[in-house]
Amino acid sequence: MSHTSNFREAFREAKGNALVGPNVIANALPFVGGGLVLTAVGTYGGLGVIRNYPSIFFPTFIGAVIVELILFFVAQGVVAQGNNKVALPLLATYSLLSGYTLSGLVFLALRSQGVGIQGVGIAALGCGIAFIAGRQIGSNLSEEDGMALSKTISIGILALCVVVFGQFLLAMFGVYTPTFLEIGISGIGVLLFAGAAVVDFFILPRTYRDDEYLPAALSMYLTYINLFIFILRLLIAINSRD
Repeated sequence: MSHTSNFREAFREAKGNALVGPNVIANALPFVGGGLVLTAVGTYGGLGVIRNYPSIFFPTFIGAVIVELILFFVAQGVVAQGNNKVALPLLATYSLLSGYTLSGLVFLALRSQGVGIQGVGIAALGCGIAFIAGRQIGSNLSEEDGMALSKTISIGILALCVVVFGQFLLAMFGVYTPTFLEIGISGIGVLLFAGAAVVDFFILPRTYRDDEYLPAALSMYLTYINLFIFILRLLIAINSRD
């Protein structure tokens, strides 16, 4: 489970700001890549637990979600203070936990007829395409268009978080979203986080200086992890229709 509050914070801070960190995204990319690799490691570990010790996965999943939530806010505060030596291990641990909590969805995708490993590859490819398109479009947005898009995406993601949290709570009590509604929610999630990939290239250089690469990396990491999740959810929902 990943979180998006830093995206909305970045939007608020960037209002009316000129370009302050033209190289911040380039500086952040190695840390984004490292975080995604650690997430893949965490996912692989979670898949191993599901296959070999299925009875302990759910309680460890709940524990990981709680620790991940706490760690996110702690790491976000440390990152904001510029304490990179402390922030890096916190973010690395957060990435591993994100992978572990993601492993349940990946396992479901691997078992779903019509999704499988190719579906996981499609979700990863979709993130790559979003990065390339986002860089091209977001870097060339005008101030007016960029701020309008940023505000729209920020509001949309906030609403989506409320819906997904409601889904999570209902699922805890055995109430699951109908397939047609899951397709709609997942499709909207894909569109919003594809939009966030565009917004990142507009808003982050207006929010962070070149040496503030860790908060920028965290924002981009969350964008692509959430995009991956919603693409995979969409593929699973489409292929589970009666």
